[in-house]
Amino acid sequence: MSFSDQLASCDGCPRRCGVNRLEGETGHCGIGGDILVSHAGLHHGEEPPLSGRRGSGTIFFAGCNLRCVFCQNYQISQEFRRHYARALSTSELASEMLRLQAAGAHNINFVSPSHMVFPMADAIQAAKRMGLVVPVVYNSNGYDSVDALRQIRGLVDIYLPDIKYMENDLGKELSGVEDYAEVVPEVLREMLGQVGHLDIDEDGIAVRGMLVRHLVLPGHLENSRKCLAALAELSAETFVSIMAQYSPRYKARDYPGIDRCLARKEYDAVTDSALALGLENAFVQQVESQEHYLPDFRRERPFD
Repeated sequence: MSFSDQLASCDGCPRRCGVNRLEGETGHCGIGGDILVSHAGLHHGEEPPLSGRRGSGTIFFAGCNLRCVFCQNYQISQEFRRHYARALSTSELASEMLRLQAAGAHNINFVSPSHMVFPMADAIQAAKRMGLVVPVVYNSNGYDSVDALRQIRGLVDIYLPDIKYMENDLGKELSGVEDYAEVVPEVLREMLGQVGHLDIDEDGIAVRGMLVRHLVLPGHLENSRKCLAALAELSAETFVSIMAQYSPRYKARDYPGIDRCLARKEYDAVTDSALALGLENAFVQQVESQEHYLPDFRRERPFD
C-alpha cells in the first residue's frame, strides 16, 4: 500500500475534505490525483543554511490549502490552472530529486507540500531507493495534519514551516482558514519532536532540524508578538526566520492595513520582541528602506 492510496478519501491536511482525489475530485487545494509541479530547480534565496553556496533543490507543488490574499506565488498556489504545471508520476518526481542532487543541491526542498504530503512521501521513498542522500526539506505554510506528519516520520530531515497567525480572526480574513492558531502549535511540536532544533554542519549547511518562518504583516504587530511568544513557549532554542519582505501582492491592496509595505520601525519592533522573549536563534533580514528589502539574511548570534 502506498501513501497516496489515502487520496481516495483525502485527509492529508486539516481541511479533511474527504474527496476522492484518485478519481479526479478536488477539495480546497484544487488538486486531484496528479502530482502537479510548477517549478523544480536550484534556489539561492533561502536562509544561508539551506541555500549554502550551491543552492537548495526546490520543487514547487501547484495548489495550496490556504487562500492568502497577499500570496507572492499566487500564480502557482491559487491560479495555477492559467499557468503551465507539469504532471509527474511518482518515479518522475523521484528522478527530479536525483537530478537536483546531481546538480549540486544541498537539499531537496518541497515547497507547499501540505496538500501533497502523501504523493511526496511515496516519491521520497522511491528516490532514496535510487540513491538520494541529501536532506529532504518540508517547506510548508504550517497548516498541516499532525497525523500525516506522524505517518511520514523519518522521511523528512528538515522542517521549514511558517507560523503565520496566532489570531484566528486574522487567519480567516487573510487566508480563509478558521483554526490556524489552534492547529499550528501542535504542528510545530510534532515537527520539533521528530527532528529537533536546527543542526548545522561545519560548512554552515543544515543537515537536520526545524527552522520556523514568520512573515511580519504591516499593522499587525500584536499578531507577530503572539507568534514569537508561541515559539518561545515551545522552546527558547527554536530557530526562527523573521521575514521583512512583505509587499502588497495579489489581492492585498483591497485589504486596508496590509495594502502597503512594511515599515522599518514595525520590523524592528518585532525583532526586538524576539530578543526580549529570549529567541536568540533568529535570522533577521537587512532592511534598507521602508519600500525595499534586501533578500539576504543575518543572524542575531553567530553560529556555534
